[in-house]
Amino acid sequence: MAASSSSCSWPKRRVLANTLILFILIGLSCIVAADDDVKQDDDTSPKSPSCNNPYELVKVKSWAGGAEGKTLTGLNARFGALLPSHAEKAPRLSAVFSNPLNCCSSSSSKFSGSIVLAIRGDCDFTKKAEVAQSGGAAALVVINDNEDLFKMVCSDNDTAINISIPVVMIPQSGGETLNKSLASGQKVELLLYAPDRPVVDYAVIFLWLMAVGTLFCASLWSDITASEKTDERYNELSPKESSNAGSDKDDAEKEVLDISAKGAIFFVIMASAFLVLLYFFMSSWFIWVLIVLFCIGGVEGMHACIVGLILRKCRKCGLKAVNLPLIGEVSIISLVVLFFCVAFAIFWAVTRKSSYSWFGQDVLGICLMITVLQMARLPNIKVATVLLCCAFVYDIFWVFISKAIFSESVMIAVARGDNSGGESIPMLLRVPRLFDPWGGYDMIGFGDILFPGLLISFAFRYDKANKKGVLNGYFLWLMIGYGLGLFFTYLALYLMDGHGQPALLYLVPCTLGVIVILSLVRGELKQLWNYGEEESLPSPTPRDPSEEA
Repeated sequence: MAASSSSCSWPKRRVLANTLILFILIGLSCIVAADDDVKQDDDTSPKSPSCNNPYELVKVKSWAGGAEGKTLTGLNARFGALLPSHAEKAPRLSAVFSNPLNCCSSSSSKFSGSIVLAIRGDCDFTKKAEVAQSGGAAALVVINDNEDLFKMVCSDNDTAINISIPVVMIPQSGGETLNKSLASGQKVELLLYAPDRPVVDYAVIFLWLMAVGTLFCASLWSDITASEKTDERYNELSPKESSNAGSDKDDAEKEVLDISAKGAIFFVIMASAFLVLLYFFMSSWFIWVLIVLFCIGGVEGMHACIVGLILRKCRKCGLKAVNLPLIGEVSIISLVVLFFCVAFAIFWAVTRKSSYSWFGQDVLGICLMITVLQMARLPNIKVATVLLCCAFVYDIFWVFISKAIFSESVMIAVARGDNSGGESIPMLLRVPRLFDPWGGYDMIGFGDILFPGLLISFAFRYDKANKKGVLNGYFLWLMIGYGLGLFFTYLALYLMDGHGQPALLYLVPCTLGVIVILSLVRGELKQLWNYGEEESLPSPTPRDPSEEA
């Protein structure tokens, strides 16, 4: 009995540790976000009637000696003319450096319709623009002294400026590239335009399908990977036996962990502490720690999914085993799949900055989430309410309210990977924007799938155990609610000009709210609220009548 107890407690400790680590990482990505948006406007930069342009990202196409070069990204000024949104409507003009380079005083030579290049500093931006315009320039490009795109505003003395040429800032590296071409005697030409981002990109639709599809597959995964014999056994058993005795046995075999209300609160506290830790100590090596943890979780999830699918089709494949030193007996098919999964994860980690790396990240992430939803379960609606309400407050606080404390959104700063050498956290599903002139990715955090997914998986198990049909059950309606909640999230994302949104703000009411209201109307709220607790209570021992006498 001691050996049996030890072998049973080990899987529980293992799944507890795995689930805790994964959920801490998942808590970092409870946000739907977009890459840097075209609209860069804010309410903090000063405005005036003659200085009120909205900030927009600008594409700076370049040619050196007739050969097309690198397209730079710039930012227009608060003043001056606005640029066209299509390249066909923008003129291709020669570029020259101002003399002096700071463009703070009149030049002896005329610019005659050229695009003037000037370095930042020594005078106001409006002064540079006035000098360039008086010299006949068609546009002014200011080269910053670092890689940031500084927002060029009007000074307090600029009460009535009259600048009719576009003014754009580019980073220091872009200016160095143009300087090398001009210094070598090549003719440099530039074309400036500010393309709009499409209202809807097909990447959003694909990402929506991935998120909804992941939840659907995760909820049905036990049935998908079950053999025909398992299905027959379920059909022959009564609902009570299959939901209680059978589930207890399956839980022990599948290493299932039931989340408690205290555990849900503990998770939010731990996730918040880890988020603050990342915010203050974010660095490239810290991101590497997250990448390694993500790869470990992704390998485990991918291995479990592939082996499960193989054993469904061929149960005998898992019988062939081999003895390995320090490990013991291991299934050959499991070992082969493990090598494949490790190679897949290593390939993704090495090529994670490539244009196609999003596919590997999504595959690992989806497998990871399916496995997590098999390991962790909600026992009833009471625990689901505690977990989702805590996650609801957690998401809103770290996206919106944290700005008042830390001067910026902590969640968005961590999700972007600020101060991490250009690296971003990998706990995201992301899809490239195929028809966006600015490129980039649409993303959704794992937490935005897993938190509602725990509730949806519970609804599927409840419907199955209680023999509920599709329409009179809860699973279908929660799936519809999740799909609508995700739609509202992306709608808010576009209405807010691409600023990151706490997705759980929309997903929790559309899932938890749906099951609470629907069960209340059906008169089943009490049963769902305390589901599983009555069965776990010990039955009272009957008294001996002789003792009473």
